[in-house]
Amino acid sequence: MPPSVIPATPRIPLWLKLSYTGFLAVMIPVYLKNYGPTNFLYFCDVALLLTLVGMWKENALLISLPAVGILLPQVFWCVDFLVQLCGGKMTGMTGYMFDADHSLFLRGLSFFHGWLPFLLLYLVRKLGYDRRALLGWTLICVALCLIAYFLLPPAGAVLADPKLPRNVDYVFGMDDAKPQTLLPPLAYLGAWIAALIGIIFVPTHFLLKKICKPAS
Repeated sequence: MPPSVIPATPRIPLWLKLSYTGFLAVMIPVYLKNYGPTNFLYFCDVALLLTLVGMWKENALLISLPAVGILLPQVFWCVDFLVQLCGGKMTGMTGYMFDADHSLFLRGLSFFHGWLPFLLLYLVRKLGYDRRALLGWTLICVALCLIAYFLLPPAGAVLADPKLPRNVDYVFGMDDAKPQTLLPPLAYLGAWIAALIGIIFVPTHFLLKKICKPAS
């Protein structure tokens, strides 16, 4: 048969697609009920949804976008969680994992932060890294940060339901309980976006280019 008509062999195992889909089938309605729809504007939740579509379509760009964006932040989340688990405090970004207002089941779902970076690394190694991901995720990041800053509750906001998100994507500082005070708010927002791009996205982009094959 000519190569153009040979059926493509799936590169991602069906059991992995089904397992991931099953997790999101549980997580999404639970998060919607407890946290509301704005919770899905966090970088990590956007990454979860892009990964779902990317896995089923086996689309390298849809996998590369979250990979370039959240591999390093998710590792940072894990370190912050371990520090708090041992009784210390690093940034406060994982403080909600120890908040009694959140049920153990609800907090347990958030452990996807621990395994998602490894899944993304596996997927981008299988499908290849699409170089357009750096620009694509940068645009997504800027849009999400502007929405969170101008339209959503800031850090320290008193809400009727304490589980509802505040300080989405940390645009007011790393601690949801209070805004940062080192810089004027808009200056911090600009510095935060610049730091994400320059310290997180660009180095991850070059790392993925080095360790992964180019996407076909």
